[in-house]
Amino acid sequence: MAFLDKLKGLVAKNSDKVDMAIDKAGDLVDKKTQGKYAQHVNKVQDAAKKAVDANANQAPVPPAQQSGQAPTPAPPPGTPPQQPPTAPPTS
Repeated sequence: MAFLDKLKGLVAKNSDKVDMAIDKAGDLVDKKTQGKYAQHVNKVQDAAKKAVDANANQAPVPPAQQSGQAPTPAPPPGTPPQQPPTAPPTS
Protein backbone atom coordinates (compact mmCIF):
# COMPACT_ATOMS: atom_id res chain seq x y z
CA MET A 1 0.00 0.00 0.00
CA ALA A 2 2.91 2.36 0.48
CA PHE A 3 3.44 2.61 -3.28
CA LEU A 4 -0.19 3.55 -3.88
CA ASP A 5 -0.06 6.14 -1.11
CA LYS A 6 3.02 7.72 -2.70
CA LEU A 7 1.30 7.69 -6.07
CA LYS A 8 -1.80 9.35 -4.62
CA GLY A 9 0.40 12.01 -3.04
CA LEU A 10 2.12 12.73 -6.34
CA VAL A 11 -1.22 12.94 -8.15
CA ALA A 12 -2.56 15.32 -5.51
CA LYS A 13 0.49 17.59 -5.77
CA ASN A 14 0.45 17.62 -9.57
CA SER A 15 -3.26 17.43 -10.36
CA ASP A 16 -2.99 20.13 -13.05
CA LYS A 17 -0.35 18.11 -14.93
CA VAL A 18 -2.39 14.93 -14.56
CA ASP A 19 -5.42 16.72 -16.02
CA MET A 20 -3.32 17.79 -19.02
CA ALA A 21 -2.12 14.20 -19.48
CA ILE A 22 -5.73 12.97 -19.39
CA ASP A 23 -6.64 15.51 -22.10
CA LYS A 24 -3.68 14.49 -24.26
CA ALA A 25 -4.50 10.80 -23.92
CA GLY A 26 -8.12 11.44 -24.90
CA ASP A 27 -7.03 13.53 -27.89
CA LEU A 28 -4.71 10.73 -29.01
CA VAL A 29 -7.52 8.16 -28.81
CA ASP A 30 -9.81 10.50 -30.75
CA LYS A 31 -7.14 10.96 -33.42
CA LYS A 32 -6.44 7.21 -33.76
CA THR A 33 -10.16 6.35 -33.94
CA GLN A 34 -10.96 9.36 -36.15
CA GLY A 35 -13.40 10.67 -33.54
CA LYS A 36 -15.61 7.60 -33.77
CA TYR A 37 -15.69 7.19 -29.97
CA ALA A 38 -15.30 10.86 -29.00
CA GLN A 39 -18.44 10.87 -26.86
CA HIS A 40 -17.23 7.88 -24.83
CA VAL A 41 -13.70 9.24 -24.56
CA ASN A 42 -15.04 12.52 -23.18
CA LYS A 43 -17.02 10.66 -20.51
CA VAL A 44 -13.92 8.72 -19.48
CA GLN A 45 -11.86 11.92 -19.38
CA ASP A 46 -14.44 13.60 -17.16
CA ALA A 47 -14.56 10.62 -14.81
CA ALA A 48 -10.77 10.48 -14.57
CA LYS A 49 -10.56 14.20 -13.81
CA LYS A 50 -13.22 13.87 -11.11
CA ALA A 51 -11.24 11.01 -9.55
CA VAL A 52 -8.08 13.13 -9.56
CA ASP A 53 -9.94 16.06 -7.98
CA ALA A 54 -11.48 13.81 -5.33
CA ASN A 55 -8.07 12.36 -4.51
CA ALA A 56 -6.49 15.83 -4.32
CA ASN A 57 -9.15 17.03 -1.87
CA GLN A 58 -8.97 13.91 0.31
CA ALA A 59 -7.10 14.13 3.61
CA PRO A 60 -3.98 11.97 3.82
CA VAL A 61 -4.39 8.63 5.57
CA PRO A 62 -2.30 8.18 8.72
CA PRO A 63 0.21 5.32 8.44
CA ALA A 64 -1.61 3.31 11.12
CA GLN A 65 -4.75 3.21 8.95
CA GLN A 66 -3.17 2.50 5.56
CA SER A 67 -4.07 -1.17 5.74
CA GLY A 68 -7.76 -0.32 5.95
CA GLN A 69 -8.02 -1.39 9.57
CA ALA A 70 -9.65 0.72 12.23
CA PRO A 71 -7.20 2.51 14.52
CA THR A 72 -6.63 1.10 17.96
CA PRO A 73 -8.36 3.23 20.59
CA ALA A 74 -6.15 5.36 22.79
CA PRO A 75 -6.28 4.63 26.54
CA PRO A 76 -8.10 7.20 28.68
CA PRO A 77 -5.92 9.95 30.11
CA GLY A 78 -4.34 9.08 33.44
CA THR A 79 -4.29 5.35 32.75
CA PRO A 80 -0.87 3.81 33.43
CA PRO A 81 0.66 2.05 30.42
CA GLN A 82 0.19 -1.70 30.35
CA GLN A 83 3.22 -3.94 30.63
CA PRO A 84 3.48 -6.95 28.33
CA PRO A 85 2.69 -10.27 30.01
CA THR A 86 5.64 -12.19 31.39
CA ALA A 87 6.18 -15.91 31.43
CA PRO A 88 5.72 -17.67 34.79
CA PRO A 89 8.91 -18.58 36.56
CA THR A 90 10.24 -22.06 35.93
CA SER A 91 12.02 -24.08 38.59
